Amino acid sequence: MRAPLFLKILLPGLGVKRWFFLAAGGVVLLVFGAFFLLGESGMRDLYNLFLRFLPAIRQPAVGAALATGGFLALVVGTSMMVRSILSAVAPEKGGSVAEALYQARILKAAPHVVAIGGGTGLSNLLRGIKHYTTNLTAVVTVMDTGGSSGRLRRELDVLPPGDVRNCLLALAEDEERMAKFMQHRFTGGEGLAGHALGNVLLAGLEQATGGFDRAIEEASYFLSVRGQVLPSTLDKVQLVAELADGRVIVGEAEIAADPTPIKRLWLSGPAKAYERAVQAIAEADVILIGPGSLYTSILPNLLVDGIASAINRSQAEKFVIMNLMTEPGETIGYTAYDHLKVLSQYLDLRRFTGVIVNTEPPPPEIRERYWAEGSEPVKDDLHGPKTFGMRVIRAPLLTVVEIEGKPTVKHDPFKLAKLLTRESRALRHSWTRWFSPHTSTTP
Repeated sequence: MRAPLFLKILLPGLGVKRWFFLAAGGVVLLVFGAFFLLGESGMRDLYNLFLRFLPAIRQPAVGAALATGGFLALVVGTSMMVRSILSAVAPEKGGSVAEALYQARILKAAPHVVAIGGGTGLSNLLRGIKHYTTNLTAVVTVMDTGGSSGRLRRELDVLPPGDVRNCLLALAEDEERMAKFMQHRFTGGEGLAGHALGNVLLAGLEQATGGFDRAIEEASYFLSVRGQVLPSTLDKVQLVAELADGRVIVGEAEIAADPTPIKRLWLSGPAKAYERAVQAIAEADVILIGPGSLYTSILPNLLVDGIASAINRSQAEKFVIMNLMTEPGETIGYTAYDHLKVLSQYLDLRRFTGVIVNTEPPPPEIRERYWAEGSEPVKDDLHGPKTFGMRVIRAPLLTVVEIEGKPTVKHDPFKLAKLLTRESRALRHSWTRWFSPHTSTTP
């Protein structure tokens, strides 16, 4: 049986009891002070009782002293008790009471946003959106076959945890602190070298709980995740590609590594959409597709039976977030229209609200490095019929971050999230309910 709120407040550890009793004592003193000030017109018996013990002290002086002391005790006790309670619910790192109240009241009442993709693009998007809503769902691809995820998949017969790990960390209450541990890679040990701690943890939780979805729930709990992370499917299938030269390649990592253009994609077997992912899409107010690797992060979700149809049926506002750079082995030479043309084979883009395109070029030195690797900025050629009826939203959104020791261009998660709150009717309406148009929305 749940304890009443009054008893919970008095439990040890909150530092509330002393201030509660001080405030209660203040009330008592105020009452007695009032009795003395009222004199015989008040409660006669209590008045006479006190006068018997204090015959030399004048009634008004006693009343004033008691009332003053009681008032001060009440004010100090009440204010310190409220401060103790609020400090207990305030964020531990970089937070405040205002932040705690903001999250509890505003973010929980914000629209439902579903972001679909994988890789670092999806986790980077979530990092900004979580400051505007806690009703946030990441639908993540589970087709990875490379690195630590691929090894765990082959050796333990578990779903690849890498993309899910990144999304959980992006939505974690204290991302910076948790990332130090969850992103740590073992440097030695038979079978452990190269594995990310977070990947091993999720794989272990999957075996312990009996399901990948339950493993994510447990990890979400102790990471204090804002929103939820859901796999697009629980079926263990592989991504298969037919290349332009007729070869067929199996495996997400193997497909991404081959420089030959991709002709078409499919899955190695039946894959049914995870029910909770379909439900989240159906209940969404806003759906975001991308950014992320077109063929190995975004399309694998759309190939799962039930995901694309759920997006097409949804009445939510829908946005495509265009990638910043082309990718060797996947989208060499692709323009913005080329990306949309591929997506249009799976989604009804005519029912989308808009496509977001970056206008800011990368710094020259970084652009040269990308060119050397066979990558270049995605050309914006969206005009007239090439937009599929969508509104083209252009803005400078680029930032440079360090990934695996080298500068990398990414969408600025906070600029992107702020842009979405302006361009999405649902997010804009929610935001202006609480803030005037002149209030800054920067997290």
